[in-house]
Amino acid sequence: MKECLILFTRYPEPGKAKTRLIPVLGAEGAANLHRQMTENAIAQAKQLQSFHSLSLEVHFTGGNFPLMQEWLGNEMTYRQQAEGNIGFRMASAFQTAFSNNIDNVIIIGSDCPALNYEILAQAFQALQQHDLVLGPATDGGYYLIGLRHFIPQLFTDISWSTSEVFRQTVEIAGKLNLAAAYLTELSDVDRPEDLSILDFRFLISYLSI
Repeated sequence: MKECLILFTRYPEPGKAKTRLIPVLGAEGAANLHRQMTENAIAQAKQLQSFHSLSLEVHFTGGNFPLMQEWLGNEMTYRQQAEGNIGFRMASAFQTAFSNNIDNVIIIGSDCPALNYEILAQAFQALQQHDLVLGPATDGGYYLIGLRHFIPQLFTDISWSTSEVFRQTVEIAGKLNLAAAYLTELSDVDRPEDLSILDFRFLISYLSI
């Protein structure tokens, strides 16, 4: 069975990464925090790869292929994200992966520092018996979505970037009679008020780079 983990992220260019955090961290600080969270997500993915066979892809915006490889290395596949809203970009990523004969696909972002390799392993395990796996975020979105076949309806008629995303996705899954599994709820770091969830490692990282 072929399995793939896709990380959505952005090249950490100051002024373009984590823009909602710039008022409190500054452009450099926000970009450096984003850099640290992306590197943490990659580290968790590699930890999972040490005992679970899967491919790792980084789907990015900003920067270019050489900059991404210089930053994160040559051990994974890089793809530019499709143009459009986050729903269209995720749908495109799933469609591409399944067209490449991948059996189980999970997409995560770089905004959830509490997401670790154990939760990722649980998600892939859940996909053995479920059509859909979701990791609910405390802001009403989700930090992880996994599928074992392409379901385009999950990415349409969703109020993206609102507190309704998870609820609307679950509602659509119900209408489609999908077998769905749900992971533990975690918090994303997108806004200044979210910084309180960060542990010391991340709190100092944006100052020390």
